Amino acid sequence: YLNLRLQRRGSEELLVQSADRITDIILRSTRHQMMHNDRDALYQVIREIGSEPGIRRIRIFNKEGRISFSTDAAEVDRVVDKQAEACYACHSKTAVLEKLDRPDRMRIFAEPDGTRVMGMIRPIENQPQCANAACHAHPASQRILGVIDANLSLAGVDAHLARTHWQSVGFAAVAIVLICAVSVIFIWAVVYKPIRKLIAGTRRVAGGDLDYRLQVGSSDELGDLAASFNKMTTELADVYRTLEQRVEKKTRDLERAHTSLVRSEKMASLGKLAATVAHEVNNPLFGILTYSRLCLRELEIAGVDGEASAKLRERLNLIERESRRCGDLIRNLLTFARQAPQQRQSNNLNELVERALALVRHRCELQSVELEAKLAASTPPINCDAGQVQQVVLVLLVNAVEAMPSGGRLTMTTEWDAEADQAVIRIADTGSGIPPDILPQIFDPFFTTKDDKLRTGLGLAVAKSIVEQHGGTITVTSTPGAGAHFVITLPREAVAPSVAAGAAASQTCVPAGAAP
Repeated sequence: YLNLRLQRRGSEELLVQSADRITDIILRSTRHQMMHNDRDALYQVIREIGSEPGIRRIRIFNKEGRISFSTDAAEVDRVVDKQAEACYACHSKTAVLEKLDRPDRMRIFAEPDGTRVMGMIRPIENQPQCANAACHAHPASQRILGVIDANLSLAGVDAHLARTHWQSVGFAAVAIVLICAVSVIFIWAVVYKPIRKLIAGTRRVAGGDLDYRLQVGSSDELGDLAASFNKMTTELADVYRTLEQRVEKKTRDLERAHTSLVRSEKMASLGKLAATVAHEVNNPLFGILTYSRLCLRELEIAGVDGEASAKLRERLNLIERESRRCGDLIRNLLTFARQAPQQRQSNNLNELVERALALVRHRCELQSVELEAKLAASTPPINCDAGQVQQVVLVLLVNAVEAMPSGGRLTMTTEWDAEADQAVIRIADTGSGIPPDILPQIFDPFFTTKDDKLRTGLGLAVAKSIVEQHGGTITVTSTPGAGAHFVITLPREAVAPSVAAGAAASQTCVPAGAAP
């Protein structure tokens, strides 16, 4: 709109200049005819100029406003209305022509046919040559002799402006469409596409894909947002992994607690079973053993010899031997199942280990087993039952020696884990090792791989039970043909025995005379 107004104003300004030049040309071209009062020549010049395309008409007004000449002959001798649209811009109600001093001599008005016309007037001043001429009767005091009024048609200008208007509208529409298209492309590429990726990334992260990262392709606000999103997902992934690790750790702790509880329940059940078996079996078994001894003694007193007597002695010896074996089995079962009252005191771990080593050192020499002890220089005292801990170490040492019948190397190591505040005992041998398929079963009660029929398979089970009663752990690693490695951990302060185990202990007794 402003552009069209500026174009209209420029076109009208050019037309004003043209009209001003035309009136000046008319005035200068007719000066000679006016000085000689040659009206025919004057009017002829004006008609020639008025026939130029674009000039609507040319008129000459006298002082009173009468048209003394016009290219439109019908207007001659007509007195114009000074209040008409063509005149009121230069005259007020009481003003007369001689008082015209308005610098803006241009006016635009509409003809009866609707055509817009620009009128330009130029006063005909009474110059000295004109006032002093003999042919003129105008006094020198009369300033204005008349007015030349040139009317120029604005039809061409209006047509040009109309064409310019529609061209401008067309260009504006095209420009708006292009601007909108460029804006849409810009917003899609710079705003919508990154935000859509951000939304998709948020959905993927919400779905659990914490490794998803956005591509940071700019340094603007959206780029900063993408970088912040990547940082957030990285930290969230770290937190999630930490949480998973903690959950896994707690799960393992719960599994260990559940395993311990199940074991305690099994031990309680075994304690009840052992008490029942001991009460029901021990007395008849003791009677069988006693009477077998009496029979052997009576045979010796009687001094009966012969083949029948020898067979009888052999059978009585078999009865005594098998009775003893049954008694040992019951005693071991009670040792595994019951929780005897522990006498826990502050003990030096190295001293307990030295006692156990002293018991197996001679056997190691007999079997050509090299015994190496690497005891820690100083370990804090631990609160434990000295006899039970020594029993655990002795069981493992004896098993290691038995695993090397042809000789080998037995290593005993003690150390202190300050971070966990616990003692660590390591027993390693170079024997035949434990096959992988039976490794998970070695701590089960009554499980043994030895051919000796007198073995009960309760040694490792009892050892593990004692270690767990002290709040520790016992683990084993083994490679077939390369020996086994047992690791025992004992905390500085042992935890109290489990409630289930205590219940089993309260319901279990040691029958007198279970074993001779």
